[in-house]
Amino acid sequence: MTCSSLPPTPAQLLDLPGVQEVALEAVLYTPPNDEIFDENPCLSCGVCCSHFRVSFYSGELNGETGGTVPVELTTKIGPLRACMKGTELGEGRCIALRGTLGQPGIHCAIYLDRPTPCRDYQIWELDGSPNVDCQRLRSKHGLPLLPKRPLPAPPALPEHDEAA
Repeated sequence: MTCSSLPPTPAQLLDLPGVQEVALEAVLYTPPNDEIFDENPCLSCGVCCSHFRVSFYSGELNGETGGTVPVELTTKIGPLRACMKGTELGEGRCIALRGTLGQPGIHCAIYLDRPTPCRDYQIWELDGSPNVDCQRLRSKHGLPLLPKRPLPAPPALPEHDEAA
C-alpha cells in the first residue's frame, strides 16, 4: 500500500496481512439465534410452526434426490413443490412439531432434517431486533415479546505499519 492523503480502498485494506481472515470471519459469522441466550426462545414457543405454510423445492425430500426431509411428512403441492403436512393452507400446525405451543420443550421432530424455510427463518434481524412476524405471532398467542438481541463486538482488525 502506498502512502497518500486518501484513505485506503477496501481492496488495499484486504492486502494487509491478516485482514482477509478477519474480514471473512466478520462477514460470515452470524451467531446462531440461541447463542446469546441461555435457552433458545423457540424451545418454549413454536407458534411459527403452527402458522406459516412450509413449502419448499421437492429436491429437499429424502430419497432419489438426496434430500433430507422425510417424504411421508409432506404433501405434494406441485410438480416441483412440497410442503409439510398440516401447513398446506397456512394457519395449520406442522406435523413435525412436538409439544404444546408456548410451553417449554416444544421442538421439531425432524430438526436436523428440516426443510429450507425452517432453516432460513430468523427470529432476529441482522441488527439484533426481533423478527416482526415472530413478535406478531408471539403476541397473538399471549407469549412475551422477545427483547432486542445484543450484538457481539466486531472482531478487532490487526494492527499494521503505515509504511508497509
